[in-house]
Amino acid sequence: MARTNPIQFVQQVRSEVSKIVWPTRREVLLTTVMVFIMAALTAIFFSLVDLSIRSALEAVLRMFD
Repeated sequence: MARTNPIQFVQQVRSEVSKIVWPTRREVLLTTVMVFIMAALTAIFFSLVDLSIRSALEAVLRMFD
């Protein structure tokens, strides 16, 4: 494996860094809001699933009392 001298390495790093496309402030804001919305929807969904499973289990256990 060939070794690269430090100057070539820095040039290659600068070349690669210049290819990065950073998101705009608006894109960051929109994706952040979407993450919070999806997290809230997921929390609500799993809360409802948990509530229904708990209710069903309690109903089954009441039948054996």
